[in-house]
Amino acid sequence: AHLFLMDVQRNGMTGQEAETLLGKAGIADNKNSIPYDPLPPLKAGGLRIGTPSVTTRGMRIQEMKEIGRMLVEVLTCKGSEQVLQRVRSDVDRLCSRFPFTESAQPPVAVRGATPGREARG
Repeated sequence: AHLFLMDVQRNGMTGQEAETLLGKAGIADNKNSIPYDPLPPLKAGGLRIGTPSVTTRGMRIQEMKEIGRMLVEVLTCKGSEQVLQRVRSDVDRLCSRFPFTESAQPPVAVRGATPGREARG
């Protein structure tokens, strides 16, 4: 599994709050408990962010740095609609530069998923 966990409690928020903010910016992630997490699993103190859809599209180190910048902007913007809209535009531009190839298309249920929510199937 190619993923990383991020502690968002230092930003004064729960994983659930961070998941919602990132979803508004078009970034898919999931709240997740982290080691020694004092919060219950439904709130969680962290995020789980997967990398398969990024690497499948052909993104490399520079794009990962760009995604990291977007994560920091959203998680520190205190819900600013202006920042969320700007990052969503950045996400759209990045994804348009690296479209899924025909052989790497996600399942239809994933393509139709609500932004910021991982499709279940």
